[in-house]
Amino acid sequence: MKRFWFLLSVLFSLALATSYPLTVTDDAGRPVVIPAEPQRIVVMLPSATETLCSIGACDKIVATDDYSNWPPEAAKKPKAGGLYNPNVELIASFQPDLVIASKYGKLTGSLEKLGINVYAVDTQTYEDIFRTARSLGRLVNREAEAEALVARINQQVYELETQAAKAAERPSVYYEIDATPYTVGPDSFIGVLIKKARGENIIPAELGLFPKISPELVVEKNPQVIILGDAPHGVSAAKIAERPGWAGIRAVKDGRVCELTRAQTDVVHRPGPRVAEGLRVLIECIHPGLLGK
Repeated sequence: MKRFWFLLSVLFSLALATSYPLTVTDDAGRPVVIPAEPQRIVVMLPSATETLCSIGACDKIVATDDYSNWPPEAAKKPKAGGLYNPNVELIASFQPDLVIASKYGKLTGSLEKLGINVYAVDTQTYEDIFRTARSLGRLVNREAEAEALVARINQQVYELETQAAKAAERPSVYYEIDATPYTVGPDSFIGVLIKKARGENIIPAELGLFPKISPELVVEKNPQVIILGDAPHGVSAAKIAERPGWAGIRAVKDGRVCELTRAQTDVVHRPGPRVAEGLRVLIECIHPGLLGK
């Protein structure tokens, strides 16, 4: 299998190569000019860090955000804050020729004032995962590797989705990101994974990709399965049962509340190369034992 991916990468590399200077439009709608192949990159998104490393550009990364912990090589990189507390001065001290940052937050504007090139990323849907991989591949002259990554992810997801399709039921599912509560709409990348895991998201699509909802909506929808993506922050099956009306929800009564670990939320919440691992986690929550060991 490794030989297959290597040959596929070589094949694509014959046809794909980035030409510089390169002018692109980032996810914030900003024109970004990349004068030459980036050699010193600061990445302020875990999913982007994982993507760059997966396409062979990990050695170009000189620093990451605080939460980039995979692969091990990236975990060892210097850390420069998070989305809401980036250390602009520290980022600048690494003398990056490119910073990959979230579309959200104020980092883009702060770095632009310092003359630092920034590419803003916004990856929220399932298709965004592949679009972002291709975009980052183009930025760093790894287009062939990005195409190989896309093919590999699609194959991994297809294999798991095929196994999930064997489940006898498609239970209704509520996924909690945090206790506000914030959740996932069916058109978000996590929402699509729930569907691929043969679950039925209780959240109406018109509420958006990652909506803040009323707790009463969950009581009304009465899901068969609840998945707690905020379990690493102290939310548990016992605690949600204390919420008004939640003790009577089918998932709570039947003991079908799945408390994710921090490692599991990493792969579920990050729209990047490990998305198939996130799908596996959801299948195991929604259909315990279906995948075997």
